[in-house]
Amino acid sequence: MSIRVGENQYGKAEVRLVKVDRPAGYPSADEAGQVHTVHDLNVTTQLRGDFDSAFTEGDNSHVHATDTQKNTVYAKAREWGVTSAESFLLQLASYWNEQPHVDSTWFKAEEFTWERIGAGTLGEGHSFARVGQETRTAVVQTYGSERFVVGGLQDLIVMKSTGSEFHGFPRDQYTALGETDDRIMATSVTAWWRFTPAAVEDPATDWDGLYDRIKALLLDTFAGVHSFALQQTIFEMGRAVLEQVPEVAEFKISCPNKHHFVVDLSGFGLDNPGEVFHASDRYYGLIQTTVVNDEHTPEPRAWAGIPSFA
Repeated sequence: MSIRVGENQYGKAEVRLVKVDRPAGYPSADEAGQVHTVHDLNVTTQLRGDFDSAFTEGDNSHVHATDTQKNTVYAKAREWGVTSAESFLLQLASYWNEQPHVDSTWFKAEEFTWERIGAGTLGEGHSFARVGQETRTAVVQTYGSERFVVGGLQDLIVMKSTGSEFHGFPRDQYTALGETDDRIMATSVTAWWRFTPAAVEDPATDWDGLYDRIKALLLDTFAGVHSFALQQTIFEMGRAVLEQVPEVAEFKISCPNKHHFVVDLSGFGLDNPGEVFHASDRYYGLIQTTVVNDEHTPEPRAWAGIPSFA
């Protein structure tokens, strides 16, 4: 019997980083004229490389401490600044690929959005409210000189109050669900998209602009498709991204069906023409798919370590 160390990685999870871009002259600058920009990230770092002896012998001579990785996130945020999750993770990957004993990396960030508040007041340029619509996500990983970027979002909750049907499905002795040609359709979107190598290597890639464009396509498609099933809707959402954003090579999406059931009010002498519903959060259908563009070769390595379906 031969026992050995298999694939492994290690790092610091969920490093909470808030980077505030301040005007020149701070803190002596006039407070009334200050306009700040906030980048709020939750960063996880993972290093891969020549670390087997740490597992087999307790030899830490090749180990970059996870505390060092955490401190590097903060120090490099001050040194480089933060323009987007993708660009910051790419810079971190380049830095760590140059360190001893490291041959590949995996970095993830969740990015939380803040919007300015207080229009017309003293604090309008430096006061913010957290925007809670969804959380932006990004994963950057490297294999030697090869780099992959996967963008995404999670917890994007959407609903349409009509324009959704579900019928024509097989029926057997266990089928109780009735068919419908008009229902509420609601879901919480988790989506990931792999960027093309050209986009990854282009220093002019506008990561924020691409995110905004992709999110808008997802929302517009969800709203615009007359749906016969959630499966059809999420495929069309992915198709729209692949057709209209050439920087995207692959797309994955996972959506629970947030069921809304019409409440029977007949016992109270009331009708209910699709106006009063019970929103159920347990149990639920879970619909997931990958949308593929055959012009691009699949790249499983880009998806390593990203939470799989289900």
